[in-house]
Amino acid sequence: MYTAHGKKDQKDVLLDQHAILVKKLAYQLKAKLPPSVELDDLIQAGMMGLLDAVNRYEDTHGAQFETYAAQRIRGAMLDELRSSDWLPRSIRKNMRDVEHAISQLEQQLGQPPTENDVAKKLNLSLAEYHEMLGDCSGHQLVYYEDFHEAESGEHFLDRFQSDHDSDPIKGLLIGDFRDALIAAIDSLPEREKILLGLYYEQELNLKEIGAVMSVSESRVCQLHSQAVARLRANLREKSWTGAA
Repeated sequence: MYTAHGKKDQKDVLLDQHAILVKKLAYQLKAKLPPSVELDDLIQAGMMGLLDAVNRYEDTHGAQFETYAAQRIRGAMLDELRSSDWLPRSIRKNMRDVEHAISQLEQQLGQPPTENDVAKKLNLSLAEYHEMLGDCSGHQLVYYEDFHEAESGEHFLDRFQSDHDSDPIKGLLIGDFRDALIAAIDSLPEREKILLGLYYEQELNLKEIGAVMSVSESRVCQLHSQAVARLRANLREKSWTGAA
């Protein structure tokens, strides 16, 4: 849109200036998701988030707008992923099976089970177990549906959530869930703990992590899926025992 003097409207300027931010965030998110997720869908959702940010933001000066816009863009992309149910039910079932196997083995062994232990518990060969973990790339620690009532009753994450009227994710991160998550991470095997640090704190991609850890990119993907399954199993157990 142009003004009577032929200059672009300030909102259009912001859209043009930050379109590259949308692509950057889309590529970052796509690297953590299964191949079935289309990059163009993320970018389109991100552009809607950017437009929303431009329309809502009042003080359009400096880096503060970019920070605000990035939050809106990421939120729009995540909303798109949730609405499209991007992770197939079969994969979620496989990960639930892995979580349950890990939980049962930890109770039996008194320590984190090895990959061979989990594979045997699932009646799979080690190669089949690795393939299952690889297929589960993009598996997340928390899903919004985790706050819905499960078939067997209240979902385990509901027990960490004290204020159901607020944003559930925000509530978890500032409540008992945060403390329980820190403890769960601390209980991970050292290799998986290092991987999560490189992935979430240092924000390295899978290829870069593989170079640091001297393993293949696919192996990093497997270890990440297993680490997330261990965390969910740990949090599930603590929610039922009240040991958060």
